[in-house]
Amino acid sequence: MLKTFLRSLLKLLYRVEVVGLENYYNAGNRVLIVANHCSFLDPPLLAAFLPDEITFAINTHIAKQWYMKPFLNVATFFPVDPTHPMSLKDLIHHLQNDTKTLIFPEGRITTTGSLMKIYDGTGMVADKSDAMILPIQITGAKYTPFSKLRGIVRLHWFPKITLTILPPTHIHARKELTGKNRRKSSGHILADLMAEMQFAASGTRQTIFSSLLNARDIHGGKHIVAEDLERSPISYDALITRSLIIGNALKKITAKNENVGVMLPNSTKTLFVLLGLQYGERVPAMLNFSTGAAGMISACQTAQIQTVLSSRKFIELAHLENDIAALSEKVNVVYLEDLAQTISTADKLRGAWQSKTAHFWHKNDVNPDSPAVILFTSGSEGTPKGVVLSHTNILSNHQQISARIDFNPQDVILNFLPMFHSFGFTVGTLLPVLNGMKTFFYPTPLHFSIIPEMAYETNATLMFGTNTFFAAYGKKAHPYDFHKLRYVVAGAEKLHDATRTLWADKFGIRILEGYGVTETAPVIAVNTPMDYKAGTVGRLLPHIEYRLEPVEGIDEGGRLHVKGANVMLGYLQADKQGELKPTESIYGVGWHDTGDIVHVDEEGFLHIRGRCKRFAKIGGEMVSLTFVEQLAMQAWEKAHHAVISLPDTKKGEQIILITTQKDATLQTLAKSAEGVAAINLPKKILFIDAIPVMATGKTDYVVLMKWVNG
Repeated sequence: MLKTFLRSLLKLLYRVEVVGLENYYNAGNRVLIVANHCSFLDPPLLAAFLPDEITFAINTHIAKQWYMKPFLNVATFFPVDPTHPMSLKDLIHHLQNDTKTLIFPEGRITTTGSLMKIYDGTGMVADKSDAMILPIQITGAKYTPFSKLRGIVRLHWFPKITLTILPPTHIHARKELTGKNRRKSSGHILADLMAEMQFAASGTRQTIFSSLLNARDIHGGKHIVAEDLERSPISYDALITRSLIIGNALKKITAKNENVGVMLPNSTKTLFVLLGLQYGERVPAMLNFSTGAAGMISACQTAQIQTVLSSRKFIELAHLENDIAALSEKVNVVYLEDLAQTISTADKLRGAWQSKTAHFWHKNDVNPDSPAVILFTSGSEGTPKGVVLSHTNILSNHQQISARIDFNPQDVILNFLPMFHSFGFTVGTLLPVLNGMKTFFYPTPLHFSIIPEMAYETNATLMFGTNTFFAAYGKKAHPYDFHKLRYVVAGAEKLHDATRTLWADKFGIRILEGYGVTETAPVIAVNTPMDYKAGTVGRLLPHIEYRLEPVEGIDEGGRLHVKGANVMLGYLQADKQGELKPTESIYGVGWHDTGDIVHVDEEGFLHIRGRCKRFAKIGGEMVSLTFVEQLAMQAWEKAHHAVISLPDTKKGEQIILITTQKDATLQTLAKSAEGVAAINLPKKILFIDAIPVMATGKTDYVVLMKWVNG
């Protein structure tokens, strides 16, 4: 009777929904239930809505707390002392009696809103008892006053709570492992399972605009989410209203499902345009204006873009008059200043009314697997291709990242990566906007002295960038400029040891190196505070499968292929304009060939050896050009270097080092790289005043090859 009353009360107050109850019945009799711990409501919720009488394995210290006293009388408890090894052995024996026992592997209520440390002991219990693991994700309870997130998230008295029961599974550490190594491995497997559980229960089957409306419901219409150099903070209410106003205006000059070019800088106005296009079911195609007129015209032809949105003020400030003139001969360029003149007072009132009543008229009936954006590959080694990402691709990558790194509405992202860059678009722009954080738009990453000042002024807590940019910021910044930063994530190119050391010594900040490609929206792997190994790009994010294709001459590792909810819909290619080529590799449909050579170690950390195209075959041996660049960096840390390969009549290819170090010699490099095989050393050194880089910070090897072949 008490359980029935408790269930009825909780259902009335929190509209509790249980998803996947069939998985509970399929788990069998010997079951270890693992759940995330987000509030004091968690035990009564699980006790009330799980069918059988559940034994709660609970920390002896927590069991003595005052708030547990009422609950102790209505549930069965098994006291666990994590500091006492025999306590875990007793729990293993308890499970072997075929019972259903629930444990919170975090050992405490979250104070971040995300998963916290997962104790290895729980994994060991599952491994040793051979119990079936039944994961349960609790969502919604962290927004109640019964959580520990007051002052971090916006609390609601009665938010909707969902219990998602996932399919049961087993934890089996490798048989050859024993003792502490086996325990650690079991804990790692459980931590991955908990991250997968968080992702599986997240809402990725919706559109970007629907996700925006949901974010306003959660964080409140007055919550500030964006700002730029005009220093006019934008709330959710203002963001949605202005996006609807411009979206209605764009509907008059574009067609549904049309690919619309966007040639605009990082700013709140660009954000209004993007979300306005999303609302109108148009597909923004982000043009890389750093490629010049020829590159943008090629992109427009590839994606069959007829209309490009830009701004006269931006064109003037960026000195793009010649480029826009050439582009205007091929497509219809619409300036935002002109579009604004067509918007009447009635249009503004209509947008404001639509914003206030969005819940009543907006239906999430757009296929989440339909195109949401077109980004273009960097073209650092060839002709750019159009990468078509769906709503699900983007939202999935957000949830994959959130399952490994905790973000909260108090965070401020300083976004200086251009929106035509996958990281700048998906992570720097949409991740904060759709998850209650604030993003501050800065128009260029090249202001090396100003950006540290902006980080200081805006109290930035997160920054995403490349090694090239972080090295420059680190040299220019005052030691206190980055005092608020919680996470600094580097990607797109190899993080140099000199940059890592500079930030650690000068700012006390550990840069988290990650890895991704435009085709995966973009993050594939990242180091985190809980899973970190210097020199690697971290472990794969949840819900990403991988396979390594053997490569001749590579003994350790292979060519990386990935599959997951964040993998693109497909390519738009220059030779087949407007035709979507679905994602496929040698492993089948849905698999993407990254073209990168990687090694995955026993702990699951990815070691990037280099791009397949960035290997030279010398005398039958494969040599990583990226590795040669690292050797040059070790020899001359303050200079910039790039390595290419050219045909060689005797050995197939020869390695050429291009450097800004004017006194560099092959002898000095060989001495610095003592112990490295001679095959890994360049045959020739060329000197250059500055290594050409793209707007994203990557080395522009196409320009370098033209310079060398001059």
